[in-house]
Amino acid sequence: MTTAVRTAPTITPEQYRAAATAIENEVSKVIVGQRELIRLTLVTLLAGGNALLEGVPGLAKTTLVRTLADVVDCHFSRIQFTPDLMPADIVGTTIIAEDEAGRKQFRFEPGPIFANLVLADEINRATPKTQSALLEAMQERTVTVAKTIHKLDQPFFVLATQNPLEMEGTYPLPEAQLDRFFFKIDVPFPSTEDLVEIANRTTSLNAPQPRRVVNGPTIQQMQALAREVPIASHVLNYAARLVSATHPDSKGAPNVARQYVRYGASPRGMQTLILAGKILALLDGRYNVAFADLKQAALPALRHRVILNFEAQAEGIGNDDVVRGIVEAVKEEA
Repeated sequence: MTTAVRTAPTITPEQYRAAATAIENEVSKVIVGQRELIRLTLVTLLAGGNALLEGVPGLAKTTLVRTLADVVDCHFSRIQFTPDLMPADIVGTTIIAEDEAGRKQFRFEPGPIFANLVLADEINRATPKTQSALLEAMQERTVTVAKTIHKLDQPFFVLATQNPLEMEGTYPLPEAQLDRFFFKIDVPFPSTEDLVEIANRTTSLNAPQPRRVVNGPTIQQMQALAREVPIASHVLNYAARLVSATHPDSKGAPNVARQYVRYGASPRGMQTLILAGKILALLDGRYNVAFADLKQAALPALRHRVILNFEAQAEGIGNDDVVRGIVEAVKEEA
């Protein structure tokens, strides 16, 4: 999991919650319904992580990121992944340029990855070589080109999307890359009422315009404050037992894990649970992490980190089914 910028927070918990609420409200002016999607995307941003969105086309995934960039006053960049996309198309390349005196010299031309909020659209359509170009940026917040390391501006947030329907011509993300996503968020289809509201908003002249309510430095302050939220030892132990229970050979693994899981979640899964729990606590007006916070974060934090076996596939058991079963099986202990 990525490490947030170590900036001493100057924002109070009350200001944190007010800013987060303002962000959600402004984004909701454009994105109809999808409150959980907006909340989980915001949690990922405030954690300094990256999110993977999975949903059918037309569910406003691109609009969500673009709107979020406008609301937090950050530089937005969109990368459309295709089979012929090359790593240099993402990170940039070194070119030969002439200066004012006519002398030729090498100059680095940055790619679209050099932004604050980056949309990696249909990431599974690019080859593994191109997908891997994102790994350093997602993990280290740097880009290496021609043995030169270039630092990315902060805050930095990658939101990748993939279509679960079309499998032909796609390259499934490897487990190591999936593990670098803070959350994997499923984008549900809108309800009938939401569809009506979407039509009203998008087919009239008066399209809603969100306001800019925070900026990049404020987001960094919010990221730093989240890491200062205390967590009690018994709640921390619960997070550890929850992640350990995803491993079928662990002592506390429930039957659902032993029967259907091939490999369990990595330590990044526990880091994600704890940090997401701290942010959810702040959003709820509390300065301590509760069991409920970890349970709320468990599904998006662990669903892509649990690898199922053939028996699960044969019986139609999904990752969400297994994670829910594990959360129900692991008991809270004071």
